[in-house]
Amino acid sequence: MKITKKIIKNLILVLVVAFIGAGAFIFGGKMKEDQMQHESKMTKFGFEDIGELATQEMIGTVVHTEKTAQSLFGMEIPFTQSQYIYSYDFDIKAGYDFSYIKYEIKDDEENKEILIYLPEAKILSTEILTDSFEVYYEKESIFKRITLSDNNIALKDMKKLAEDNAVSNGIYEKAKSNAEIILKAFFAQYYDLNVYTITFI
Repeated sequence: MKITKKIIKNLILVLVVAFIGAGAFIFGGKMKEDQMQHESKMTKFGFEDIGELATQEMIGTVVHTEKTAQSLFGMEIPFTQSQYIYSYDFDIKAGYDFSYIKYEIKDDEENKEILIYLPEAKILSTEILTDSFEVYYEKESIFKRITLSDNNIALKDMKKLAEDNAVSNGIYEKAKSNAEIILKAFFAQYYDLNVYTITFI
């Protein structure tokens, strides 16, 4: 499970476009060069305009066993059991709501630093890939069929398991690492990172 290079390029492109839009607003005014430089460092980047941005994607397979049977006095009645074993792939995306990302510029002579306050990553979406459906075993009794309601409950459980597996496989950590790469590239267009250090908090 890994994020594709295409996704990273697209994410960076989104941020670059947002940055260019903000820059066009700044440079549209009539200002002296030294004033313009000072003003640019104080301008808000407009992260809230970006909205939610996925910085990590994982695709995982979940195998589910659905079983039901007629029972009498708590005892399963023979030959009334229905059972399915099947799987679906799930596409899980994690990232950030950029409106919650805050930053602070320290522009002292001896300390030039960009502090970026990064919130916790979160799962933005979980999509079931219906074309991935695969049946491994099926047996249905005419006495006790698996209902649509049973299937809907099963899909909810599978979705939750897919998300839990993604978390245990480090989707949040990878989302954070990729977000830091994107944000560094973003600020590098505006600040000389040979002069300014970036610290994530």
